[in-house]
Amino acid sequence: QLQASGGGSAQAGGSLRLSCVASGRTFSRYAMAWFRQAPGKEREFVSTISWSGAITYYADSVKGRFTISTDNTKTTVYLQMNSLKPEDTAVYYCAAGGLGHSSNEYIYWGQGTLVTVSS
Repeated sequence: QLQASGGGSAQAGGSLRLSCVASGRTFSRYAMAWFRQAPGKEREFVSTISWSGAITYYADSVKGRFTISTDNTKTTVYLQMNSLKPEDTAVYYCAAGGLGHSSNEYIYWGQGTLVTVSS
């Protein structure tokens, strides 16, 4: 089970940190990722991190502003979001699976957490 939290409201230029806690099974050998879905749009890739934490990928739209990380136990993945923009408004989902940009590569999904950025 993946449990996402940390969403909320922020002003443009502000910051939020999302957390995703894995429980009930071992996710330590899976890559962990964040996707997001804005109203009326398809779910899109945001960032992913390998199970070792050594490899990370970011969507161009968030590169340089967002940082993905995990804790030492590999049970929690974080998404630090800085310099937020109104276009970052979306429901953010965490997922576990392959180390790719496609949602089809991820097997396990958490519930979403809403991020709203106002200008």
